[in-house]
Amino acid sequence: MRLSFLTFTSSMNNSYTPLPETWFHFFYIYMIVCLILAIILGSFYLLIIFLEKTCHKLPMLLVVNSCLSQLLLSCDILAATVFGLQNDLAQIYYQDSTCIFRAYLAYAATGIFNYSFLLQGIYRYVIAVYPTRLFWQTVKIQVLLICITWIFGFIHPFAFMFTGDITYNYDNQICQIPLRLSFSLIFVTCNAYLIPVWAIQLIYFKLVRYVKEMGGRVTTTGNSLSRIERELKMVRRIVIIVTILVILGLPYTVFLFMSFFTDPPKYHFHIAGLFINSAVLFVMIALFLFTDPLKSSVYKRINLRPETVLPVVVRHR
Repeated sequence: MRLSFLTFTSSMNNSYTPLPETWFHFFYIYMIVCLILAIILGSFYLLIIFLEKTCHKLPMLLVVNSCLSQLLLSCDILAATVFGLQNDLAQIYYQDSTCIFRAYLAYAATGIFNYSFLLQGIYRYVIAVYPTRLFWQTVKIQVLLICITWIFGFIHPFAFMFTGDITYNYDNQICQIPLRLSFSLIFVTCNAYLIPVWAIQLIYFKLVRYVKEMGGRVTTTGNSLSRIERELKMVRRIVIIVTILVILGLPYTVFLFMSFFTDPPKYHFHIAGLFINSAVLFVMIALFLFTDPLKSSVYKRINLRPETVLPVVVRHR
């Protein structure tokens, strides 16, 4: 059922007649539920890691970084989604004072979130290929790399807040860089998404080739090969997580490339938002399933242990 038309005059004296659909409200509700669940999971993971001493290890520091960046991204998208729902319900079609900042923060947090998994991949690659270079396996170096990714994440889209590249999209009730062939869109997409995703894939393929090379060497010990294969398994898990982001981000990617040649669908972000917000939730679930120390700690907290089968001793007379 289509709602009644609403015409208003913007500050630029341009007439605009939005055409909201009632089913958009269900989209908003679904996205809000996904984001709230993702925030709850991320906060729960951080609490468990903080309380459990078995989680106080260097690899878990990188998991904490992923959780923190996810919380930043989820809270920002949640604020934008609630704003859009309120405006649609009230039939209000203009941006608020923080709309452009929320868009900037979304681009920044997306980059930091993706780079957090790249740092996990780099760490696993260093352990597997250069196990004797302990300098790169120290807490100080990892904290430095984390700080660099956060600084870069906040800096690379910063200028677009003041250049007018981020604008308010009436149809989708969101501020964003318009989907069209432009330097700003390509720049943000490459820095926040393409570079970390491609780099993670490259690390995985290089590690696979390294395992094959080590397996063919006569001098390779069983312990060394086992250690490398274990790290390859961890990198494979990171690739799976990133693949979730890639697959569920595919609608937005399709709309983005479509915009280079023609206009994307009018309500493109409502469609893409369903998949993007689902991706954030699914990634947090996968992060739990693939992080053994975190999973073991949670199971211990809720007293969930696998059943133990006691051996039966048969006495012979």
